[in-house]
Amino acid sequence: MSFKAPSPPPPGRFPAHVAIIMDGNGRWAKIRSLSRVKGHEKGAETVRTIVRASREIGISHLTLYAFSTENWQRPSSEVAALMALLSRFLNSERAEMLENGIRLSTIGDVSRLPAEVQQTLDSVKADTAKNTDMVLTLALSYGGREEILRAAKSLAKDAADGKLDPEGVTEQDLASRLYTAGMPDPDLLIRTSGEMRISNFLLWQAAYSELFFTPTLWPDFTKEEYLSILNEYAGRERRFGKTGEQIG
Repeated sequence: MSFKAPSPPPPGRFPAHVAIIMDGNGRWAKIRSLSRVKGHEKGAETVRTIVRASREIGISHLTLYAFSTENWQRPSSEVAALMALLSRFLNSERAEMLENGIRLSTIGDVSRLPAEVQQTLDSVKADTAKNTDMVLTLALSYGGREEILRAAKSLAKDAADGKLDPEGVTEQDLASRLYTAGMPDPDLLIRTSGEMRISNFLLWQAAYSELFFTPTLWPDFTKEEYLSILNEYAGRERRFGKTGEQIG
């Protein structure tokens, strides 16, 4: 699929927070009779392209679904290759993140990641902690249901300890115990590869996200298509339950 190179939408019309389910690396490799690892390597190049484009446009938060809790079920060789690729990517992009004011963040149970990957993540997070131009969040060992369950258990414990009145619990109380506490909810959620589901990603946070599904496999996803999606987003009317007249 080819696209003309569109201009970004006006600053007041592009999303503050974009979340992306990066799907299709394996299929991209299979079509070309390559190993799945080669597909993931090509997908990492697309990550670089989309991070750069987001920073140039002025997106303040970009969240990428990099590794789900379900992905641990994949063959151990593929998981090991993905972890090694993650470490290489972080080390290779460290200087660019520093130069461009990008702060690295993670959501998910990163304690399950290999120790060397955790060390690399901690190092890059520390180096970029003071950057304020864009937050790049990687969802690693992440699952939406697990995240909500974890938050509910935290609330239940405080209620059992007498620190919290169960009748007074609010949405904000639960949201404050999610991995994404302090982050804005995603305005736009994109999924590549043609699959039309959100696969346990940001279940709570995406309640009012605009959804966009593209048949393009993640390694083939370009800056031009990304800009086209952002322009379509800019043309949508977000009402949050109100009428068009109320928000107009």
